[in-house]
Amino acid sequence: MEAQQDQLQSWIGRSERVEDTINPTPVVALTATLDHPAMAVESGTPLPPLWHWLYFLPMHRQSEIGADGHARRGGFLPPVPLPRRMWAGSQFEFRSPIRVGDRVTRTSTIDNVTTKEGRTGKLVFVKVRHEVRCNEAREPALVEFHDIVYREAQGPSDVAPPPQTAPVEAAWRRQVVPDDVLLFRYSALTFNGHRIHYDRRYVTEVEGYPGLIVHGPLIATLLMDLLRRQMPDADVASFRFKAVRPTFDLNPFHVSGQPQADGKTIHLWASDHEGWLTMDATAVLR
Repeated sequence: MEAQQDQLQSWIGRSERVEDTINPTPVVALTATLDHPAMAVESGTPLPPLWHWLYFLPMHRQSEIGADGHARRGGFLPPVPLPRRMWAGSQFEFRSPIRVGDRVTRTSTIDNVTTKEGRTGKLVFVKVRHEVRCNEAREPALVEFHDIVYREAQGPSDVAPPPQTAPVEAAWRRQVVPDDVLLFRYSALTFNGHRIHYDRRYVTEVEGYPGLIVHGPLIATLLMDLLRRQMPDADVASFRFKAVRPTFDLNPFHVSGQPQADGKTIHLWASDHEGWLTMDATAVLR
């Protein structure tokens, strides 16, 4: 195990650079997917927070795709020998706008790799730092830390961790119906081939979940979209979220928000149909 840990930690510091252009079509498509009225998207239109996920898509060849729909292990991300991979959370600093028409560069670096023992066996956490720069600027417009967790396959004796009750008081609340079409459209927009989001037979028979899993980034985007609907002119300086519990497509779920007394901090969260907390997040306004 120690030798394996050393091998995985040898990936720390590895980086890759990807270029893209903020074209308007993905913005129009996500606008429709989130059920907003059609809008004209012109050059110079700022991207809402988190919509940069529509760009820098993973363009792996079909022959490079693994059994779970992700690219095979190795390459930029370390070759973690555990079958289940989930987006555990992220932290963001929004320093300056990213606009339609911008030429953008994302530099990604493996920031840390750690191994722990959890309730159901070994866990490996990989933290990736992304910096997005616009039009060859020296300073990044966006800094993002992305937390990935790898875990062992679910066993017959595994017991889920005790759920957390979501807050009851919310100034804002919206119900979301995570049907197959919503999950498919978001997977297509982000070129996400992970089968847990669209292949019901795979997710239930191979990974042992009860239904399709709603993308963590989609839920985070819906939380930020709730803030945008309630405070259209809000200027978000930072945002962080943590995935607490999987959300499945079997029932509607809620995204909720509660502005805090300081006038700048917004507590945002998602909860399932039973009232259990599934994602916890905080946005800070300028």
